[in-house]
Amino acid sequence: METEDGEPSPPRVSVVIPARNEEEWIAAALASVAAQTLPACAVEAVVVDNGSCDGTAAAVRAFGAAHPSLRLRVVSEPDPGVARARNRGARAAGGRLLLFLDADSRMAPDLAEWVVRRAAMGYPAGSVRIVADGDDRFDHGFFRLLEFGKVLFGIRAQMFYCERELFLRAGGFDEEIRVAEDREFLARLIRDRTPVCHLTESWIATSPRRLHGLPFHLSAFATLGRWALAQAGIGRRWRY
Repeated sequence: METEDGEPSPPRVSVVIPARNEEEWIAAALASVAAQTLPACAVEAVVVDNGSCDGTAAAVRAFGAAHPSLRLRVVSEPDPGVARARNRGARAAGGRLLLFLDADSRMAPDLAEWVVRRAAMGYPAGSVRIVADGDDRFDHGFFRLLEFGKVLFGIRAQMFYCERELFLRAGGFDEEIRVAEDREFLARLIRDRTPVCHLTESWIATSPRRLHGLPFHLSAFATLGRWALAQAGIGRRWRY
Protein backbone atom coordinates (compact mmCIF):
# COMPACT_ATOMS: atom_id res chain seq x y z
CA MET A 1 0.00 0.00 0.00
CA GLU A 2 1.25 3.48 -0.88
CA THR A 3 0.44 7.05 0.10
CA GLU A 4 -0.83 9.60 -2.44
CA ASP A 5 2.72 10.70 -3.25
CA GLY A 6 3.74 7.14 -4.08
CA GLU A 7 5.65 6.45 -0.87
CA PRO A 8 4.99 3.20 1.03
CA SER A 9 2.44 3.59 3.80
CA PRO A 10 3.90 3.33 7.31
CA PRO A 11 3.26 0.00 9.04
CA ARG A 12 0.62 -0.20 11.75
CA VAL A 13 2.69 -2.47 13.99
CA SER A 14 6.47 -2.55 14.39
CA VAL A 15 7.78 -5.70 16.07
CA VAL A 16 11.00 -4.77 17.88
CA ILE A 17 13.37 -7.71 18.38
CA PRO A 18 16.63 -7.19 20.31
CA ALA A 19 19.15 -9.88 19.37
CA ARG A 20 22.51 -10.64 20.90
CA ASN A 21 24.07 -13.89 19.67
CA GLU A 22 20.71 -15.34 18.66
CA GLU A 23 21.52 -16.98 15.30
CA GLU A 24 19.83 -20.21 16.43
CA TRP A 25 16.50 -18.53 17.25
CA ILE A 26 16.09 -15.36 15.18
CA ALA A 27 14.70 -17.01 12.03
CA ALA A 28 11.76 -18.51 13.96
CA ALA A 29 10.99 -15.13 15.51
CA LEU A 30 11.04 -13.46 12.10
CA ALA A 31 8.95 -16.24 10.56
CA SER A 32 6.24 -15.55 13.15
CA VAL A 33 6.25 -11.88 12.16
CA ALA A 34 6.00 -12.78 8.48
CA ALA A 35 3.03 -15.10 9.21
CA GLN A 36 0.76 -12.42 10.74
CA THR A 37 -2.88 -12.24 9.67
CA LEU A 38 -2.59 -8.49 9.15
CA PRO A 39 -1.54 -7.57 5.60
CA ALA A 40 2.23 -7.72 5.10
CA CYS A 41 2.36 -3.98 4.47
CA ALA A 42 0.88 -3.34 7.94
CA VAL A 43 3.63 -5.10 9.92
CA GLU A 44 7.37 -4.62 10.07
CA ALA A 45 10.16 -6.34 11.97
CA VAL A 46 12.88 -4.19 13.53
CA VAL A 47 15.85 -6.33 14.54
CA VAL A 48 18.42 -4.68 16.77
CA ASP A 49 21.79 -6.42 16.52
CA ASN A 50 23.04 -5.84 20.06
CA GLY A 51 26.75 -6.42 19.58
CA SER A 52 26.46 -10.03 18.37
CA CYS A 53 29.66 -11.95 17.72
CA ASP A 54 28.02 -14.98 16.10
CA GLY A 55 26.04 -15.30 12.87
CA THR A 56 22.95 -13.38 14.01
CA ALA A 57 23.34 -10.60 11.43
CA ALA A 58 23.92 -13.09 8.61
CA ALA A 59 20.85 -15.10 9.67
CA VAL A 60 18.70 -11.96 9.58
CA ARG A 61 20.00 -10.99 6.15
CA ALA A 62 19.38 -14.50 4.84
CA PHE A 63 15.82 -14.51 6.15
CA GLY A 64 15.14 -11.11 4.61
CA ALA A 65 16.46 -12.27 1.24
CA ALA A 66 14.28 -15.38 1.34
CA HIS A 67 11.16 -13.44 2.43
CA PRO A 68 11.13 -10.19 0.45
CA SER A 69 7.49 -9.47 1.37
CA LEU A 70 8.49 -8.95 5.01
CA ARG A 71 9.16 -5.33 5.90
CA LEU A 72 12.47 -5.65 7.72
CA ARG A 73 14.72 -3.08 9.33
CA VAL A 74 18.07 -3.99 10.85
CA VAL A 75 19.77 -1.54 13.17
CA SER A 76 22.90 -1.81 15.26
CA GLU A 77 23.34 -1.14 18.96
CA PRO A 78 26.89 -2.24 19.82
CA ASP A 79 26.66 -1.56 23.56
CA PRO A 80 25.14 -4.62 25.27
CA GLY A 81 21.88 -4.21 27.14
CA VAL A 82 18.38 -5.37 26.26
CA ALA A 83 16.72 -2.15 27.45
CA ARG A 84 19.16 -0.08 25.38
CA ALA A 85 18.58 -2.30 22.34
CA ARG A 86 14.80 -2.05 22.66
CA ASN A 87 14.99 1.74 22.93
CA ARG A 88 17.15 1.83 19.80
CA GLY A 89 14.64 -0.30 17.93
CA ALA A 90 11.72 1.86 19.07
CA ARG A 91 13.41 4.98 17.75
CA ALA A 92 14.04 3.32 14.38
CA ALA A 93 10.55 1.84 14.05
CA GLY A 94 8.02 3.31 11.64
CA GLY A 95 4.82 1.85 13.05
CA ARG A 96 2.20 3.57 15.19
CA LEU A 97 2.26 0.62 17.59
CA LEU A 98 5.35 -1.10 18.99
CA LEU A 99 5.33 -4.77 19.96
CA PHE A 100 8.39 -6.00 21.85
CA LEU A 101 9.37 -9.60 21.07
CA ASP A 102 12.37 -11.53 22.39
CA ALA A 103 14.60 -13.14 19.77
CA ASP A 104 13.96 -16.63 21.19
CA SER A 105 10.18 -16.20 21.04
CA ARG A 106 7.39 -16.50 18.48
CA MET A 107 4.19 -14.51 18.20
CA ALA A 108 0.82 -16.08 17.40
CA PRO A 109 -0.34 -15.41 13.83
CA ASP A 110 -3.16 -13.14 15.02
CA LEU A 111 -1.23 -11.23 17.69
CA ALA A 112 -0.58 -8.07 15.66
CA GLU A 113 -4.25 -8.00 14.72
CA TRP A 114 -5.27 -8.23 18.37
CA VAL A 115 -2.80 -5.48 19.31
CA VAL A 116 -4.49 -3.18 16.80
CA ARG A 117 -7.91 -4.15 18.18
CA ARG A 118 -6.95 -3.58 21.81
CA ALA A 119 -5.44 -0.19 20.98
CA ALA A 120 -8.68 0.76 19.20
CA MET A 121 -10.60 -0.25 22.36
CA GLY A 122 -8.78 2.47 24.29
CA TYR A 123 -5.74 0.59 25.57
CA PRO A 124 -2.61 2.28 24.19
CA ALA A 125 -0.42 -0.29 25.96
CA GLY A 126 -0.74 -3.82 27.25
CA SER A 127 1.21 -6.88 28.29
CA VAL A 128 0.73 -10.10 26.33
CA ARG A 129 -0.02 -13.64 27.53
CA ILE A 130 3.17 -15.74 27.49
CA VAL A 131 3.26 -19.50 26.95
CA ALA A 132 6.14 -21.96 26.83
CA ASP A 133 7.49 -22.93 23.43
CA GLY A 134 7.84 -26.70 23.25
CA ASP A 135 6.17 -29.83 24.61
CA ASP A 136 7.58 -30.03 28.14
CA ARG A 137 4.70 -30.17 30.65
CA PHE A 138 6.76 -28.60 33.44
CA ASP A 139 7.65 -25.63 31.22
CA HIS A 140 4.01 -25.08 30.33
CA GLY A 141 3.01 -25.32 33.99
CA PHE A 142 5.68 -22.80 34.94
CA PHE A 143 4.42 -20.20 32.49
CA ARG A 144 0.78 -20.89 33.42
CA LEU A 145 1.76 -20.15 37.02
CA LEU A 146 3.32 -16.85 35.95
CA GLU A 147 0.20 -15.93 33.98
CA PHE A 148 -2.03 -16.82 36.92
CA GLY A 149 0.00 -14.50 39.15
CA LYS A 150 -0.13 -11.68 36.60
CA VAL A 151 -3.91 -11.93 36.36
CA LEU A 152 -4.49 -12.45 40.10
CA PHE A 153 -2.34 -9.50 41.18
CA GLY A 154 -2.94 -7.26 38.17
CA ILE A 155 0.74 -7.33 37.18
CA ARG A 156 1.64 -5.92 33.78
CA ALA A 157 5.03 -7.28 32.73
CA GLN A 158 7.13 -9.22 30.22
CA MET A 159 6.59 -8.70 26.50
CA PHE A 160 4.09 -5.97 25.65
CA TYR A 161 2.83 -3.48 23.07
CA CYS A 162 2.69 0.30 23.32
CA GLU A 163 1.84 3.22 21.07
CA ARG A 164 5.17 4.49 19.78
CA GLU A 165 4.53 8.16 20.57
CA LEU A 166 3.50 7.24 24.11
CA PHE A 167 6.57 5.04 24.54
CA LEU A 168 8.94 7.81 23.45
CA ARG A 169 7.11 10.47 25.44
CA ALA A 170 7.38 8.31 28.57
CA GLY A 171 11.15 8.02 28.08
CA GLY A 172 11.32 4.39 27.02
CA PHE A 173 13.06 1.77 29.12
CA ASP A 174 15.37 2.63 31.99
CA GLU A 175 18.66 1.44 30.50
CA GLU A 176 20.24 0.87 33.91
CA ILE A 177 17.76 -1.90 34.73
CA ARG A 178 18.80 -5.47 33.87
CA VAL A 179 15.69 -7.38 35.05
CA ALA A 180 12.00 -6.38 34.89
CA GLU A 181 12.61 -3.25 32.82
CA ASP A 182 9.27 -4.05 31.19
CA ARG A 183 7.50 -4.07 34.57
CA GLU A 184 9.09 -0.75 35.55
CA PHE A 185 8.05 0.92 32.28
CA LEU A 186 4.45 -0.28 32.41
CA ALA A 187 4.21 0.70 36.08
CA ARG A 188 5.19 4.23 35.07
CA LEU A 189 2.37 4.31 32.54
CA ILE A 190 -0.12 3.06 35.13
CA ARG A 191 1.01 5.70 37.64
CA ASP A 192 0.28 8.30 34.95
CA ARG A 193 -3.24 6.83 34.62
CA THR A 194 -2.64 5.33 31.18
CA PRO A 195 -5.00 2.38 30.54
CA VAL A 196 -2.79 -0.74 30.34
CA CYS A 197 -4.47 -4.07 29.55
CA HIS A 198 -3.33 -7.67 29.68
CA LEU A 199 -3.96 -9.19 26.24
CA THR A 200 -5.07 -12.81 26.67
CA GLU A 201 -6.87 -13.42 23.35
CA SER A 202 -3.53 -14.24 21.69
CA TRP A 203 -0.06 -15.20 22.87
CA ILE A 204 3.70 -15.18 22.58
CA ALA A 205 5.51 -18.52 22.85
CA THR A 206 8.93 -18.11 24.43
CA SER A 207 11.87 -20.45 24.82
CA PRO A 208 12.15 -22.00 28.30
CA ARG A 209 15.92 -22.36 27.92
CA ARG A 210 16.61 -20.36 31.12
CA LEU A 211 14.73 -23.03 33.06
CA HIS A 212 17.02 -25.87 32.00
CA GLY A 213 20.45 -24.80 33.19
CA LEU A 214 20.43 -26.86 36.40
CA PRO A 215 19.15 -30.39 37.17
CA PHE A 216 15.84 -31.13 38.94
CA HIS A 217 14.28 -27.93 37.60
CA LEU A 218 16.37 -25.87 40.04
CA SER A 219 16.87 -23.19 37.38
CA ALA A 220 13.11 -22.69 37.22
CA PHE A 221 12.91 -22.01 40.96
CA ALA A 222 15.94 -19.69 40.80
CA THR A 223 14.40 -17.83 37.86
CA LEU A 224 11.05 -17.53 39.64
CA GLY A 225 12.73 -16.16 42.74
CA ARG A 226 14.75 -13.66 40.77
CA TRP A 227 11.67 -12.47 38.88
CA ALA A 228 9.65 -12.22 42.11
CA LEU A 229 12.32 -10.02 43.68
CA ALA A 230 12.51 -7.88 40.54
CA GLN A 231 8.73 -7.40 40.47
CA ALA A 232 9.05 -6.07 44.02
CA GLY A 233 11.79 -3.68 42.87
CA ILE A 234 14.68 -5.65 44.39
CA GLY A 235 17.79 -6.48 42.37
CA ARG A 236 16.67 -4.98 39.08
CA ARG A 237 20.20 -3.74 38.42
CA TRP A 238 21.91 -7.01 39.29
CA ARG A 239 23.55 -8.94 36.47
CA TYR A 240 21.06 -11.41 34.96
